[in-house]
Amino acid sequence: MPLLKIENLSKSFGGLKALSNLDIEINQGELIGLIGPNGAGKTTVFNILTGVYEKTEGKMTFMDKDLSGLKPYQVTLRGMARTFQNIRLFNDLSVIDNVKVAYHQRTSYSSISALFRLPSYYSGEEEMQRKAMELLKIFNLADKAEETAKNLPYGEQRRLEIARALATDPQLLLLDEPAAGMNPQETHDLMNLIRWIREKFKLTILLIEHDMSLVMGVCERIYVLDYGVIIAQGTPDDIKRNPKVIEAYLGEEVV
Repeated sequence: MPLLKIENLSKSFGGLKALSNLDIEINQGELIGLIGPNGAGKTTVFNILTGVYEKTEGKMTFMDKDLSGLKPYQVTLRGMARTFQNIRLFNDLSVIDNVKVAYHQRTSYSSISALFRLPSYYSGEEEMQRKAMELLKIFNLADKAEETAKNLPYGEQRRLEIARALATDPQLLLLDEPAAGMNPQETHDLMNLIRWIREKFKLTILLIEHDMSLVMGVCERIYVLDYGVIIAQGTPDDIKRNPKVIEAYLGEEVV
């Protein structure tokens, strides 16, 4: 049974049909790419999956449960987390507090414990601090734990956003253009990081990305969107030689 199954998914904004009859299946442990020209509908797919937009038609099941009508925080509690094309950190919070915010939804203490500062509150806070530092070490951000998030260099902000998403303990991680704004060396390092976190955290990953070196380097299967319709799917070798994909998006065969 697929971890995520999307059937006949459509989305209209007024008279504009942004997505039309999408069918996508993702199995446990896979690393899947979703590519296409600007405006093809890729981020709309993420927004529908995570409860930001309501679908117009279709069905979405995640871990064999319907996602329809869920709010973003409910989707996160189900085990799906995302990053954004434009980084959305809590800019004025510290690096470690950005990660701890994500842990709070699964905190072990009650609001009563927090209000009256009971022992369970302090033990819970200590546990979150420890877990947050462990994640920051993994992403080479431990030495920046007390810095304000907005003061980090761009590449480190990207890593912090992924770390925050992982703090929600997801089964499926949605990455929306994680290499945007990165130089070639940063993109290469990100490619290795994505491979590593998939193995380390036993994740399934769905990736939107325009950098074809990253997509072809890490993805096992790729779906191609154009004007809201899937025009191709298959392995990286299949995709880079597909005439429809070359015409609509790549422009030339990828070597």
